[in-house]
Amino acid sequence: MTTNYQLRYAAHPADARNYDTARLRQDFLIESLFVADEVQMVYSMYDRMIVGGAMPVNENLPLEAIEPLKAPFFTSRREVGIYNVGGPGTVRVGETTFRLQFKEALYVGGGDREVLFCSDNPENPSKFYFNSTVAHVAYPCRKITKQNAVVAHMGCRDMSNERHINKMLVNQVLATCQLQMGMTELAPGSVWNTMPAHTHSRRMEAYFYFELPEDQAVCHFMGEPKETRHIWMHNEQAVLSPEWSIHSAAATHNYTFIWGMGGENLDYGDQDFYAITDLL
Repeated sequence: MTTNYQLRYAAHPADARNYDTARLRQDFLIESLFVADEVQMVYSMYDRMIVGGAMPVNENLPLEAIEPLKAPFFTSRREVGIYNVGGPGTVRVGETTFRLQFKEALYVGGGDREVLFCSDNPENPSKFYFNSTVAHVAYPCRKITKQNAVVAHMGCRDMSNERHINKMLVNQVLATCQLQMGMTELAPGSVWNTMPAHTHSRRMEAYFYFELPEDQAVCHFMGEPKETRHIWMHNEQAVLSPEWSIHSAAATHNYTFIWGMGGENLDYGDQDFYAITDLL
């Protein structure tokens, strides 16, 4: 097995205004998350969130403490939110094993113990997408399904944004230090998410897009409300969203995305909205 990681440094919004397409993609896009028998990570300086993916095929994959953590275990000072977006599998946390089906989630609290990713069938491997933030309290691990979620139905077909927001690893469902994660599923015929756009300067965010056909694409919008930029993305790619940036998207097909937030508060509704007609 192999663990690969990258460091991504934070950008000042005044500097980001001058980035060309290549620089935007270099700093914010995470193109490859799932490689057979590898763990991929990006350590972001935005609230020190780690965004990663693990795809166990022929062997089980440990979640290793990468060098920047300076810790004996990955979870020594961190909490982790994990979603399975592939075939059935398990996550072993210390001596406890959690079985995850497609679109099921697991919260892993801080503590000195190993985390191991396993697939049931190498012909249909699990794909474990995860976000991790710094944690100062060790909360219990817990598996969460859509049946446990706080679900909000938003948008409509006429606006091409009918969607179900499944708030799963959020403080209305379970205790976390700062990590908040959920999954938004767009209805057939709908392509827009998070519109009207917003920012939340108390939290950064990461988006992971999946269930998008391989010959289709999603256009992720970011940047300051008066200085918007875009990044074209494909299936099973993620993007970092700084606290000063909007985060929205439109695609050529409906899709699902997982959102993860880290920062100074846990209030999902703490958002600064911008009218559609005010975006530039």
